Amino acid sequence: MTRQVVTVAEETPFIEIVDAMTEHHIHAVPVVGQDGQVIGIVTDADLLRKQEYKDTAAPRTLLELLRHRRAQAKAGAVDARGLMSSPAVTVPADATIAEAARLLARHGFKQAPVVDTDGHPAGIVTRADLLRVFLRSDDDIRDEIIREVLVDRLWQDPSTVAVHVQDGVVQLTGRVERRSMIPVLIRLAAATEGVVNVHELLYYKHDDTIPESYRRV
Repeated sequence: MTRQVVTVAEETPFIEIVDAMTEHHIHAVPVVGQDGQVIGIVTDADLLRKQEYKDTAAPRTLLELLRHRRAQAKAGAVDARGLMSSPAVTVPADATIAEAARLLARHGFKQAPVVDTDGHPAGIVTRADLLRVFLRSDDDIRDEIIREVLVDRLWQDPSTVAVHVQDGVVQLTGRVERRSMIPVLIRLAAATEGVVNVHELLYYKHDDTIPESYRRV
């Protein structure tokens, strides 16, 4: 996320919001209430409503009418209170990249405010920010999988599993202690930031997926 986030108050005039976005080369500003919590967001699309709806044809359907009225309301707004989308869809500061990406995709947003545990702005995250994770080097990804997945999470001897990464695609080969570890290892490797896909050629020492009663037969 971008940590130095520019915010505005509900009463911030239209022209000051335009000036802030232009000066800082940004496309959205969170709106904060008197308690400092994020209550909405104004985007450049909201600002453009004023120009877009100066001269438009009359809506023909009920859905078009509802959209038209909402857009016209923003077109006639003079401050952040009238321009903002509220309540704000925010991203918790401790959210994973995958969680943040899913939230933006679910709501069709290009950006969202990041908030701390008190709801105060901690930054703003955009689609471009989330895509930067895929620029991680293959060596960084490989080292993290070995250190944090194999050793710290699964207590697996890293010499028994080879981790190869090329262009973000992970190849796992070797042997794990138990069969049930294989899907867990794949899931944790796939969740590593920067991983595009995971392939595996793994086998196991013990099959702990077979009930004990069946083994005696």
